[in-house]
Amino acid sequence: MPTSPAAKHGLAAADAPPPERPDWTIPQDWSRYGPEDHATWKTLFERQSRLLPGRACDAFVQGMRDLPIAADQIPEFDALSEVLMARTGWQVVAVPGLVPDEVFFDHLANRRFPAGQFIRRPDQLDYLEEPDIFHDVFGHVPMLMNPAIADYIQAYGKGGLRAQQLGTLAQLARVYWYTVEFGLMREAGGLRIYGAGIASSLTETRFALDDPSPNRVAFDLERVMATRYRIDDFQETYFVVDSLEAVLDLASIDFAPVYERVWQREELAPGQVLPTDTVISRGTGAYHG
Repeated sequence: MPTSPAAKHGLAAADAPPPERPDWTIPQDWSRYGPEDHATWKTLFERQSRLLPGRACDAFVQGMRDLPIAADQIPEFDALSEVLMARTGWQVVAVPGLVPDEVFFDHLANRRFPAGQFIRRPDQLDYLEEPDIFHDVFGHVPMLMNPAIADYIQAYGKGGLRAQQLGTLAQLARVYWYTVEFGLMREAGGLRIYGAGIASSLTETRFALDDPSPNRVAFDLERVMATRYRIDDFQETYFVVDSLEAVLDLASIDFAPVYERVWQREELAPGQVLPTDTVISRGTGAYHG
């Protein structure tokens, strides 16, 4: 996950110096994980695995089946990368936490997914401000096995480098947030999860699909780019795509004229519903209210 332009977390914000490597990568050092670390992974893995059938999209389920990822221990990045490279040309690289935007985008543009190599404490099972190995690996990596998502995220990395030059990073970050992190899609006659922020969270999985509070609105690029999001709580609005191919279509868009139009729009609050929206279900707003 990229850092916010206004605030960075972890080593990106700490007084400690950054890692020695300019790309912020570090060894995963798998042998350092202790029994408590593997037990935390097992708890998180098993409860999400019980909850996601019928809720996660087919691509997520298939990706999980095809990867060397299981409940008994934290996965090794080298083993994940070997399978990913053969399928979509991606690899997983270890980083100490959230990294500077330009580092994040460069990794994605070169089909390297930067994953935090630490795992949350047992008392942080339901909320962690900074993405850890469970969020990054369980939530993101299965979708990287899908060619459409694999291509889209690489294109997003390239687009992020360009958005920095244009001063439009905030607008582009909203696209990533409402797709890769918190996206829903139509599938099998209902709504399914493909966003990692939902798929890796017990409470947000239930909230995003079952709770009457949030809005569920059809995805529209310029509308999404104008919409602020919540970084401290459940989302007030979830945007729904018709298919993963629809996400891939975003990779071929020339964003420059889109930015020009979005700059002229008023920014939208996270829970705002417009008369022009295609509303799948209008939320009550009760949770955030």
